[in-house]
Amino acid sequence: MDNNFIFADEHDSDDETRDQTTEAGWKILIVDDEREVHAVTRLALMDLVFEGRGLNFLSAYSRQEAQQMVDENPEIAIVLLDVVMDTDDAGLQVARYIRETAGNRTSRIVLRTGQPGQAPERSVVINYDINDYKAKTELTAQKLFTCVMSSLRSYRDIIRVADQRDALEHELSFYQNWLLEHQPQLRQQIAAAYQRLTDNND
Repeated sequence: MDNNFIFADEHDSDDETRDQTTEAGWKILIVDDEREVHAVTRLALMDLVFEGRGLNFLSAYSRQEAQQMVDENPEIAIVLLDVVMDTDDAGLQVARYIRETAGNRTSRIVLRTGQPGQAPERSVVINYDINDYKAKTELTAQKLFTCVMSSLRSYRDIIRVADQRDALEHELSFYQNWLLEHQPQLRQQIAAAYQRLTDNND
């Protein structure tokens, strides 16, 4: 990692800032082996409020810590993920763990790397289920803010669709059980009609 990186030059500071992390906030997992990166990321995003909710920051400094955080917090909205940590591909392994092992398809994964040559963007985007890829040397505080806001919108939309699907499945289950209890013959007729419709569409 380029130790000169914090953010690309962009000065819009307030010496008396306060962390607006709240329990009800959107969970943002910062994964990086440089503690300074955690500090400046929090500073850049601490005033972000989306749909009345601030941010709740979580920190991990290695692949193992990141995977543990993912397991303990399935409702993480965004993972800001460094590529090179304890190993050259630690971040990529975390991304794979999130999608494949944890089965988490909703959290938005943003890879941040100070060494683009270690993980070429095209190869990473093709082979890993990530949502954005940023070179740290090009990432200003404003660009990070924009990236996180966009990712939060995507996460919100995914959760809304999932909630609507769950509600519909619950409602369908209720009617199926009602028919089974009160109109078993009608339920069989509906099931047979649905099967014929499915067969005709194959």
